[in-house]
Amino acid sequence: MMGRINMLQQFTRYFSVGIFNTLIHWLVFAFFYYVFSLDQANSNLIAFIVAVTFSFFMNAKFTFKQQVSSVKFVSYTCFMGLLSYATGLCADYFNFPAIITLIGFSVISLICGFLYSKFIVFKG
Repeated sequence: MMGRINMLQQFTRYFSVGIFNTLIHWLVFAFFYYVFSLDQANSNLIAFIVAVTFSFFMNAKFTFKQQVSSVKFVSYTCFMGLLSYATGLCADYFNFPAIITLIGFSVISLICGFLYSKFIVFKG
């Protein structure tokens, strides 16, 4: 029972950090997509890289109460970066509107990011 409560508290904290992370991601995506006319795959990847730095350090300290390390950061960034880029590639291939790319990746990153963080990056 305590394990479930702890996981729920962690997910709630992860979700809270995710709100700010999503705002950062969306703003950077819009900047590169609309101002520099980059494609969705590259705009999404750049936005992810900017947002993941904030997210990783906040989640390490606030959500999982763990020390950060280069290995953890690279592991999380590579995994989530691949998801980010794949989402953008799918959006480009199917010619989805940019908002669908942003919403889709936000949902995917919330679920996959939490599970990957909880059970691989910050296990314990």
